[in-house]
Amino acid sequence: MSLPFSQVDAFAERPFTGNPAAVVVLDSFPDDRWMQSVASEMNLSETAFVVAGASENEFSLRWFTPAAEVDLCGHATLASAHVLYDTWRVGRADPIRFQTRSGPLTCRHREGLITMDFPAIDRRDDVAPDVQHAVLDCLGLATATVFQSRFDTVVVVEDEASVIDLTPDFHRMKRIATRGVIVSALSSQPQSDFTSRFFAPRHNIDEDPVTGSAHCCLAPYWCQRLGRQQLIGYQASQRGGFVDCQLRGDRVRLSGCAVTVFDGQLRKIAEPANAT
Repeated sequence: MSLPFSQVDAFAERPFTGNPAAVVVLDSFPDDRWMQSVASEMNLSETAFVVAGASENEFSLRWFTPAAEVDLCGHATLASAHVLYDTWRVGRADPIRFQTRSGPLTCRHREGLITMDFPAIDRRDDVAPDVQHAVLDCLGLATATVFQSRFDTVVVVEDEASVIDLTPDFHRMKRIATRGVIVSALSSQPQSDFTSRFFAPRHNIDEDPVTGSAHCCLAPYWCQRLGRQQLIGYQASQRGGFVDCQLRGDRVRLSGCAVTVFDGQLRKIAEPANAT
C-alpha cells in the first residue's frame, strides 16, 4: 500500500527557501508510532498528517518533528493548507478549518498568500537567574532580555547583527528545558520590522529555518513595543523567510507563500508486532 505525500517549502516564494515540511493526507490516522517513524525518516523539522473531518473543508491536523509530536507548528500548517488548496481538495475562495492540539486554526487563501489564524502566545519575564545565565552562556551573549513563553525561551538583543552572527553551543542548549530558544532584535532592513532565529536541539532541530509558531509570541511583543498592529518578521536562517504578522486581540494572523518542491509515494510499511 502506498500513500501520496508532498514536500512543501513554506514561507517561501521560490523553491529551496523558507522551511520545508512534508504533508501526508490520509483517510484516517495510523498508529502514532508509525507517524513518528515517518517523521524521523523524513528528517525535516516537521511532518504534517492531515485527515478530513466530518464537515466540509474541516480537517484534523497533527505535527511531528523527527523526535516528537508537537502542540503547534506554523510552517507545517501553511504547507498543509497549500497542499489542500493546490490539489483542489478545497476551493481557494473557501476557508480551511484545522482541528489541532492547539484548538481550531483557520486558513484562508488571499491574493497568493495563505493567512493562518493562530493563538497569540503570552510571555512572562520571571525567568530564574540561573536559567537566564545558562541561555545567554550557550548563545555566547554577555547580556540580553530573557522571557519565557508557553513553548520557548525568548531572548531579545539590542542589534540585528547579534542575531545574525550567533553561533550557539547546541550541546549545552539541549539542557535548556523548553521546546526551543528564540533570539530576536529590531530589523535594520526596509523589508522587515524585526529579525529572529530559532533553535530547538532538544527536538533534533539545531536551527529551524522559518518558525511560524515563534511569531505567535514575537508578533505581540514587537507590536506592543512598536505601537503597531501589523509587522513583518524575517527569520535569518541560511534559507530565510518572511512572515507577515497581524495582531488581532488574543489572536495572530500569520501570512506567507508556499511552494511544492516535489510529490511522492510513501509505502505504508507496518511495524513488526514485537516493535518497541
